[in-house]
Amino acid sequence: MEALKQKIVEPTIEKTHNTSGSLAVIDALLSEDVTTVFGYPGGAIMPIYDALYDYKKELNHILVRHEQGAIHAAQGYSRVSGKTGVVFATSGPGATNLVTGLADAQIDSTPLVCITGQVFAHLLGTDAFQETDIINITMPVTKWNYQVTDANEISEVLAKAFYIAKSGRPGPVLVDITKNAQLQLFDYKGYRQCSHIRSYRPEPVVRNEYIKQAAKLINEAKKPFVIFGQGVILGNAEKEFLAFIEKAGLPTAWTIMGMSAIPTNHPLGVGMLGMHGNYGPNYLTNECDVLIAVGMRFDDRVTGRLDKYAKQAKIIHFDIDPAEIDKNVQTTIPVWGNCKVTLPILTDLVDKKSHKEWFNEFVTKRNIETTQLIEKELNPTEGELTMGEVVHVLNELTNGEAVIVTDVGQHQMVACRYAKQTLSRSNITSGGLGTMGFALPAAIGAKFGAPKRQVVAIMGDGGAQMNIQELGTIMQFKPNVKIMILNNSFLGMVRQWQELFHEKRYSFTDIQSPNFVKVAEGYGIKGKQISKREELKSSLKEMLDHPASYLLEVAVLHEDNVFPMVPQGKGVAEIVLSKDQI
Repeated sequence: MEALKQKIVEPTIEKTHNTSGSLAVIDALLSEDVTTVFGYPGGAIMPIYDALYDYKKELNHILVRHEQGAIHAAQGYSRVSGKTGVVFATSGPGATNLVTGLADAQIDSTPLVCITGQVFAHLLGTDAFQETDIINITMPVTKWNYQVTDANEISEVLAKAFYIAKSGRPGPVLVDITKNAQLQLFDYKGYRQCSHIRSYRPEPVVRNEYIKQAAKLINEAKKPFVIFGQGVILGNAEKEFLAFIEKAGLPTAWTIMGMSAIPTNHPLGVGMLGMHGNYGPNYLTNECDVLIAVGMRFDDRVTGRLDKYAKQAKIIHFDIDPAEIDKNVQTTIPVWGNCKVTLPILTDLVDKKSHKEWFNEFVTKRNIETTQLIEKELNPTEGELTMGEVVHVLNELTNGEAVIVTDVGQHQMVACRYAKQTLSRSNITSGGLGTMGFALPAAIGAKFGAPKRQVVAIMGDGGAQMNIQELGTIMQFKPNVKIMILNNSFLGMVRQWQELFHEKRYSFTDIQSPNFVKVAEGYGIKGKQISKREELKSSLKEMLDHPASYLLEVAVLHEDNVFPMVPQGKGVAEIVLSKDQI
């Protein structure tokens, strides 16, 4: 193993010559201040669960109904709390059921430590019962993984796992522990936290000369524009970011993952970027003269066609991961490092300004979008309920203070477009991977991560059925989660594309669903179905005021579409406000 520079932690479990590997695992978690674990037991991880039996008060284990539910719950927990999520799963199918969540966490930079059981070391490679090569399977979707076959390695490996997961650009780590290592008695010398690994540099050296060059460009700019992503939240740099944009008076837009780092009603906020983002920030990306990207990775949903993206602009890219700079968009000035460190240096160097004429261009575009689209979406007076008006009324009742957890699809885009958020870490969604079935378990995890906050899961009728078994987790552990299903009887986002680009050939997107309220009642969760506008506000209030979890199914417009939209293969300035423009 690589040499570790370690900080000694007073052991939670007494040092002894006959400590088991499983007990060392528990001590590692306690020493890392872990309080909550999401998991599902099985044969190959049974010794760790046996050790956990004596530490039920110290470690709150949430028994999910599927391992995918465990890892999505851990993601929700991590994203809302800022802590590292922890998952237990057994070998074989238990471990492979984590793969989707690992991929999701990897692309969305969510710190997780997943501990999987494995068959006895002498059985590795024999196709033993419930044996899979989880190390090679998960190598592409983890920040680091490691297989432990000897109990003497457990403490050092887990210390390294927690350090890697949380440091630098966060991500998921998987530690696979063979059953013999869990059972093995050894001379336990205590747990030592890791703070350095040779050859691993989680944060690049900050180069002040580049920050000075960036400040000069910003000070000279006539039409500067800031776009930011989740890096601001992951770096705990919300205050530093606000200080920067407010001093320089910069119009500012967020990616779907960056949403909530600044209040959505901030005077400098001009909306969300992306395929279904706001009209102004998308269109005016191709008119700014300096584009300042902070903690975002120029995802294809943000850039559209790269050969048409911001070709007129000089681009400054702030990122903790050097691999992201120049990966998709050529940068004029790269600024490596944690934005919590780099932004204050920049703020000291930029001039105090306001760009009123430039900002008014965003206001003009916003007014066009409001008149042609937003007003009709949020305040319809007839016809079926729209997803937009449901989110709009939810905003009124929560004052923008709720944690909104969305699944994937049309409802996700609508919620991210219209949800009002005043607190950071309020928008929990599957951004990069787009995992249907994410919302319900992630909302459970989010509630355990922020027990004093209102948590509302918004999902479609398709995604709701992908991990609906996690209602059983709610039944047993009773987190107060509000579940809202926007039911249009379609796989809505796929149907929208079929309508717009495949001549309305609705191939297997018409989906039938159970009576969600009766399903919820089977799990002891109160619920209600509504379809009328006059029922909406009172029903949402009833859901929010209910002292326990509650499921509200809202029938919405059957063939509704999400606009604006940057059609696939188009540039961001080719964004359209209606299907008539495609």
